[in-house]
Amino acid sequence: MAVKIDSKIKGYAVLTSEDKAREAAAPVPVVDSATAEAPGQDNIIHMHERIERPEVLIGSTYKIKSPMVEHAMYVTINDIVLNAGTEHELRRPFEVFINSKSMDHFQWIVGMTRIMSAVFRKGGDVTFLVEEMKAVFDPRGGYFKAGGVYMPSLVAEIGAVVEEHMKSIGLIHDPEMSAHQRALIAEKRRQFEERSKKNSEVSAAPDAGAREDIAVTGDGTSFPPTATMCHKCSTKALVLMDGCATCLNCGYSKCG
Repeated sequence: MAVKIDSKIKGYAVLTSEDKAREAAAPVPVVDSATAEAPGQDNIIHMHERIERPEVLIGSTYKIKSPMVEHAMYVTINDIVLNAGTEHELRRPFEVFINSKSMDHFQWIVGMTRIMSAVFRKGGDVTFLVEEMKAVFDPRGGYFKAGGVYMPSLVAEIGAVVEEHMKSIGLIHDPEMSAHQRALIAEKRRQFEERSKKNSEVSAAPDAGAREDIAVTGDGTSFPPTATMCHKCSTKALVLMDGCATCLNCGYSKCG
């Protein structure tokens, strides 16, 4: 039997015997889980792989300048807007691209971005990608990026970029630091600055008279240039105060 198709075919799915049995047995229309209607709410569209790509997507581009590669990398993450114009409006990552002048890592970068885009379009909880990528270690050793944050590999820094983007669209939320923790860190910073100033005043050597100033990094955070890496937050903000290693970024203290 010939069937005339008047419209453009944009996709297809195989009708299985289970689908036929479900249609014959169900007395009510089948509601797609992607557009399920919750009691007392409008139909909420969740991310799933059957959503077609719109003509225009909104997104952001992030620059990565790593000592592991000669040229900078530019990571572009495009988002799709679900339930636009309603109280359930959400932005969810839809695709990712990485561009660079360097072609040394072209193959694995293309493969990784395609897999990541496929995971984004699948829907569900895609935040696990961040932890998986940040746990990749380069056998040649990692490096410190601007701000004194340690990156174990180039893949880990790409994961950090994805994490930053997910935070900006509300997909990942940082646990808020308590008022007590913020006050403790501020007090430790004040004590360290006072100690550095006092040491510079009592020093007699002409070259040693320079104060150990707090260095302001590219991302706005400020830590002493002599600070070492904190194993808790992976930031070069660990200083020695009264014989105890203390982090000026997260408040970690070796002495408890």
